[in-house]
Amino acid sequence: NDVGKQYKSEIYYYNETQAKLARDSLEAKQKEINNNNKQIVTEILRAKTFYRAEEYQHQYLEKGGGNGSKQSAPKGFNDPIRCYG
Repeated sequence: NDVGKQYKSEIYYYNETQAKLARDSLEAKQKEINNNNKQIVTEILRAKTFYRAEEYQHQYLEKGGGNGSKQSAPKGFNDPIRCYG
């Protein structure tokens, strides 16, 4: 369900080692879900200038996001690549 440009998921890398790790992880996850006829649409892109977010946005989902409901491992939200859409 992660389509369009406004809320699309992306993974950024600074070097080829990181890029390979990201591609390998995405490919492994794609193989896991292939039986469901779904396609991961996360893009893997070279990192550009990074602007640090305000403190209240750090660990946003762990802090409860917009609705106060934490996303955490005990609730089953611990996949390295995950769509929160």
